[in-house]
Amino acid sequence: MRLPGAKLAIPPVMTTTLSGLEIDSPNAVSQITGALRTQLATLKRRGLVVGMSGGVDSSVCASLAVEAIGPKRVFGLFMPERESSPESLHIARTLAEQLGIEYTTEDIDPILAGAGCYRRRNEAIRRVVPEFEDNWGSKLVLPPDRLDADRLNITYLVVQPPGGDMRRIRLPAAEYRQVVAASNFKQRVRAMLEYYHADRLHYAVVGTPNRLEYDQGFFVKGGDGLADVKPIAHLYKTQVYQLAEYLGIPSAVTSRPPTTDTFSLPQSQEEFYYSMPTKTLDVVLHARNEGRPTAEVAAEVGFTAEQLARAYADIDQKRITTRYLHLGPQLVEPVRLDTSPGQS
Repeated sequence: MRLPGAKLAIPPVMTTTLSGLEIDSPNAVSQITGALRTQLATLKRRGLVVGMSGGVDSSVCASLAVEAIGPKRVFGLFMPERESSPESLHIARTLAEQLGIEYTTEDIDPILAGAGCYRRRNEAIRRVVPEFEDNWGSKLVLPPDRLDADRLNITYLVVQPPGGDMRRIRLPAAEYRQVVAASNFKQRVRAMLEYYHADRLHYAVVGTPNRLEYDQGFFVKGGDGLADVKPIAHLYKTQVYQLAEYLGIPSAVTSRPPTTDTFSLPQSQEEFYYSMPTKTLDVVLHARNEGRPTAEVAAEVGFTAEQLARAYADIDQKRITTRYLHLGPQLVEPVRLDTSPGQS
């Protein structure tokens, strides 16, 4: 459903690659909504549950769901916790009201606390920063210059006491894994609640990853990677923004920088996972998929050929290391015994 006051996008001057990322938004919406209706029929479900975070991906997915089957069969779910942005909840609720869908808020903080999410994470942090207190802020970051030289991607911990300065400390592997494992509770609890409401309503769950996240493994297995339908997993982030403008998604959503909204300190996706801003990664990933040489693409994104080669290598490495996220359970195939005559 296009919201009131929506205007069609006027494409800016674009490089060759960005021009290749331009889509026919009305046709894309028609294809996606048609697919959603077919998928619902295949799944034999009555409607769609969308976890809404206030970000552009979930906002576009909610709008596409309404466009496909109408507002009465779409259910919005907000799942804040103590470290998520209050602004995210306000933006998501405002959009749900504009779309005219039913929605509810599930505060996941008690579940996370009961499962030890915050305690387990903070225990790992205190092994590195003994003076760390539960009321301090924290986040994980990668080095900002990792395309400038061939080096390992070392994760750093950033901590900040109330009213104090931020400190950055190199995070050992064991502590890094425990911090991430504990933080992943957040996405897995959200998926659990999405499926609770989907079962209650006889609905299907909408997954909201875009192509960058899906391709590069930027999701949690059993968490935000778990869904029945994924309507925008084939779309680059640039294309998601094009649909957002066509669908009339408010600027309060589209003007926000992409964020993980997972840690207690503000954290961009670029800091935590990607090696460049998502708009640049769109161009680089598209060029990689098209098999374009580094020298040809580097000038378009302002990289040297060496930097682009490292960006290509980073894309390939993430595909290799996160492949397991896309795999289903690995089954043991039964051994077929040959019982034909003459075989002992």
